[in-house]
Amino acid sequence: MTGLLTVIGLGPGSPAHRTRAAEDAVREAQIVFGYHAYLAACADLTGPHQRVVPSGIGAEQQRARDAVRAAADGARVALVSSGDAGIYGMASVALTTAAALPPVQRPPVQVVPGVTAAIAAAALLGAPLARDFACLSLSDLLAPWDAVETRLRAVAGADLVLALYNPRSRGRPWQLHRAREVLAEYRPGDTPVGLVTEVGRAGERMELATLATLDPGRAGMRTVVIVGAAGTSRLGTWLVTARSLGARS
Repeated sequence: MTGLLTVIGLGPGSPAHRTRAAEDAVREAQIVFGYHAYLAACADLTGPHQRVVPSGIGAEQQRARDAVRAAADGARVALVSSGDAGIYGMASVALTTAAALPPVQRPPVQVVPGVTAAIAAAALLGAPLARDFACLSLSDLLAPWDAVETRLRAVAGADLVLALYNPRSRGRPWQLHRAREVLAEYRPGDTPVGLVTEVGRAGERMELATLATLDPGRAGMRTVVIVGAAGTSRLGTWLVTARSLGARS
């Protein structure tokens, strides 16, 4: 029996942002692995005919190993992530785990894309990602802060619109403040900034600011902070980046 591992992006939270391909892949699986909050987000797609295997935050490696092993044993397996599984999600871990197996034992793996938080947040804000942009996580759990800041400086100097993931948490209250200081070295204080919290979930909240007025205390782990570039303007309640390089809207 040939198994299959499907790594699925469920979108930012609301079922309205799930793709049909993601829903079909969850429904067709025999075993569904995921962080317990992500499994709750797709509970309407699972049923008594399936085995649902929850795990805690920080258990990504074990979750991937268990999912790959189950698929190698012949099961149809779904491994779910929020957003897009290939952007700060489980796809990288799952593919690396599968690739470590001998080819004869390696199950087929497919990745189903999802709407990532930056895209959902940008849609609420208007069109801030209309041209070149970068995504950067401010979490230092998987990368040292020196590396994060080096990348932040490179993006700031390149005049790219920036989507910041994981900007702040109780255990990391200072990173967004430091990121604002770094960005202020490269961009003027009136650079438009948008904060979207709980995008696609209950309690969704959007705020507009500038680089000078950005209050890091307004952000949390579930906030996406979008920082404009030279071509980004605030048009009423919208943030819009001009599609022509160097032109302002």
